[in-house]
Amino acid sequence: MSAQDTIKDTIEKNDVVLFMKGTKMMPQCGFSSRVAGVLNFMGVEFADVNVLADAEIRQGIKDFSDWPTIPQLYVKGEFVGGCDIITEMTLSGELDQLLETKGVAFDKAAAEKIREANG
Repeated sequence: MSAQDTIKDTIEKNDVVLFMKGTKMMPQCGFSSRVAGVLNFMGVEFADVNVLADAEIRQGIKDFSDWPTIPQLYVKGEFVGGCDIITEMTLSGELDQLLETKGVAFDKAAAEKIREANG
């Protein structure tokens, strides 16, 4: 299976996927840590793909999305964005709306706490 096939398969089989440096329990860069931290805090179930473990996946995800940086978040097969976009969406409430629209469970009170702490 090619890197592209593996990426496509992972995105199709999981409602939420974060391609990141490290894992959700042990992120290995600040940007990956921020996005994983938001998702974990909000109680979002997500698959994590450690791009540091596979150079083909690390380059492959950039080619797949035509997005040059990692982390990359996918929700229900749709590329959402990287760290800056996810941070902005979290603070504006857009991430809540996206998750609700896509039928992905999350803790609304936790999302509000993030906004209060950063307001």
